[in-house]
Amino acid sequence: MALTPSSMLPLGTKAPAFSLPDTVTGTAVSLDAAKGNAATVVMFICNHCPYVKHVNAELVRVANDYRKRGVGFVAISSNDAKNYPEDAPEKMKENARANAYPFPYLYDESQAVAKSYQAACTPDFFVFDRAMHLVYRGRLDESTPGNGKPLTGADLRMALEALLNDKPVSPDQSPSMGCNIKWRKAA
Repeated sequence: MALTPSSMLPLGTKAPAFSLPDTVTGTAVSLDAAKGNAATVVMFICNHCPYVKHVNAELVRVANDYRKRGVGFVAISSNDAKNYPEDAPEKMKENARANAYPFPYLYDESQAVAKSYQAACTPDFFVFDRAMHLVYRGRLDESTPGNGKPLTGADLRMALEALLNDKPVSPDQSPSMGCNIKWRKAA
């Protein structure tokens, strides 16, 4: 595990389209199908990362709190499952069920979606407005494994509250920190 920060995709970037298999249902889920009426959260996560394991419960709480308010959520794992079998689709399905994910958990086998979002770590969060322009990217909150700070989802919640109340999202945003995405080695 290499501690890696978010790359901080430029604000205003249009959400890159995708269609990926949902590891729970087996059906393809597109960005259009995942998007919400008010906002859309695209999360890059995985099974094995201790930073993701640390925030899983709060991810579920945030999604449950905001889905009913018109926010769409989707999680994507882009890790190389050959070299990291814990992140393989069948294990993703088990993890999604064990954590009661209220959002699709998609597998980006080609890693093209992670590259299009410039995702660098897990977890990595991207929030898009109604027009699908990036308004927030970075961390869930300031809690990390072992730092003793409570999980609140404060940073992500602040961005969502601003959007839902037709206020600008503060551009003062902190990168997420976590495990680097496990890129496949070039052949």
